[in-house]
Amino acid sequence: MTSATTMTTALDPVRRERLMSLAHEVSFEAGTRLFEEGRRADRFWIVRTGTIALDLRVPGRRPAVIETLGHGELIGWSWHFPPHIWQLGGEAASPVRAWEFDAAAVLALCDEDPEFGRAIALWVGRVVAQRLHASRIRLLDLYAPYGSGGVE
Repeated sequence: MTSATTMTTALDPVRRERLMSLAHEVSFEAGTRLFEEGRRADRFWIVRTGTIALDLRVPGRRPAVIETLGHGELIGWSWHFPPHIWQLGGEAASPVRAWEFDAAAVLALCDEDPEFGRAIALWVGRVVAQRLHASRIRLLDLYAPYGSGGVE
């Protein structure tokens, strides 16, 4: 995780407070599937405690864990981009406490306040870029003959 991908550093206090006004607390037991690749993305989470493993279906194999995320990290970005379909799956790797957000409510707030919407879009965009990089490295480590080789 880079500091630019956490809500507390990506959003100023006023925008963070606006977003948090839409949050409600949830908890998940270890092993709970939060979302499945290919299904409708209608919510997202920010982890308070615990860890969530992001995984990718691989034909003929068990899902490959791409990244494990924890405190302060955004879980889910597919809600922000049409067609709003999860690109990865997610499972609680340990007991998790998180803030959950209804995507439609957040997107409506983004439409109402373009500056808020821009801040959210930049935050989510940074997360997507970081996750894409992590996915590439993990898949090379798992499936390439010589792994990632540490090359970026």
